[in-house]
Amino acid sequence: MSSKKENQEIDADTKVDIKFSQLGLDDRILKALGDLGYEKPTPIQAKAIPAAIKQRDVLGIAQTGTGKTGAFTLPTMHKLASGRARARMPRCLIVCPTRELAAQVAENVEQYGKYLKLEMALLIGGVSFAEQDKKLMRGVDILIATPGRLLDQFDRGKILMTGVQTLVVDEADRMLDMGFIPDIERIFQLTPFTRQVLFFSATMPNEIKRLVDQFLHQPLTIQIARKNMTAKTVKQYIVRMPSSDPKQKRTTLRWLIENNEVDNGIVFCNRKKDVDIVAKSLSVHKISSAPIHGDLPQSLRTETLEKFKNGDIKILVASDVAARGLDVPTVSHVFNYDVPNHSEDYVHRIGRTGRAGRKGETVMLVSRLDEKNYDEILELINAKSIEEIEIKGIENFPKDGGKYKRSNSHTAPRKEKRDNRKKAPKRIKENTTATTNNKKELNQNGKVESTNKSGETEGFGGNIPAFFKVL
Repeated sequence: MSSKKENQEIDADTKVDIKFSQLGLDDRILKALGDLGYEKPTPIQAKAIPAAIKQRDVLGIAQTGTGKTGAFTLPTMHKLASGRARARMPRCLIVCPTRELAAQVAENVEQYGKYLKLEMALLIGGVSFAEQDKKLMRGVDILIATPGRLLDQFDRGKILMTGVQTLVVDEADRMLDMGFIPDIERIFQLTPFTRQVLFFSATMPNEIKRLVDQFLHQPLTIQIARKNMTAKTVKQYIVRMPSSDPKQKRTTLRWLIENNEVDNGIVFCNRKKDVDIVAKSLSVHKISSAPIHGDLPQSLRTETLEKFKNGDIKILVASDVAARGLDVPTVSHVFNYDVPNHSEDYVHRIGRTGRAGRKGETVMLVSRLDEKNYDEILELINAKSIEEIEIKGIENFPKDGGKYKRSNSHTAPRKEKRDNRKKAPKRIKENTTATTNNKKELNQNGKVESTNKSGETEGFGGNIPAFFKVL
């Protein structure tokens, strides 16, 4: 493919003087947009839609929240408004890195295309093959899929990609992070050489540049300027943590939620294990919350997202991957329980609040061990510092094991261990494992604490699994 490109860089805050009605979209799409209250496109939509309608390849370099989903769905639906899909041969293929993002794109397609006679299917893990097979056999115009499930269905002979007219790749940099690039290359190779490509990525690492040069033909490159990395409607804060102790961090998080006017919020953790623990801790302390991460069944993740959107859940505790594509305009707060390992994730995380012109607040817990990642975030958002919240007495917030140590003697636990050794030999291994795991965690925190399990069980109730009691 030719690497010749036409580049257009646009400021994210650029005022758009044209309306959707001037972009050449089908009247039925315009009617649906009017029902949603959309009159003017975002900057990336204003540039990408006309080019895509003319069948040009488009490379969009833009962060989440810039309207990029509309930039590829609207012109694609316009072109597919006439014609009909054949069995097992989708006319448009939209590939997304996560189930949640794919589901969000599908929701937008339904909204924008409610007056069009287009068939759409969502091909993601966690949904039965049989149900998806039925839709594919009827014929779909737009197939929205994650890479793994798409190739699974292809290898089973349930999909033919020779009829794909438009291939859309969304959040390509996230595909790279998740190891999907070989799958994306294979998908490109399975689709016709003549298909149109609409390719979107927040960043352009070398591996993504290589894909663009190999598979896009003289694309129009639209880059949303990155100088305003975070929305002006989002107020950012940090809390300096005295240590990295997980219990102290959970106590601080609860203090922040209870002492601020939090309508609803999302708590981000770096590890799935911590997502579960933090969600359980909040629930035990009467704060309505639920976890969402990639190891949970798709049906449960979908149900949790719906409850959060409907206001049945106040706090959503999430991993980065699971929260991609989550579009709830009314989120008032975002809490970074962990400083993200990748600075780009910070922008994605806080972009969940302050949407659609509303104001939002974000708070990040920063310990001494987080300084390197914190400095990278400051560099990315072009800031010298982030305003600090001081919590009086934070250094006295409880830590793992400390409460038991203050209120109990050391002799009782040792006696209990001897009793356990006599009556239930099999439990010795469990206790030893738990103690070893605790020691490892405390060594990482740089401070030796009691490994006694009893201190953490208080307040969790007798029915909580031992996994949560230990931590």
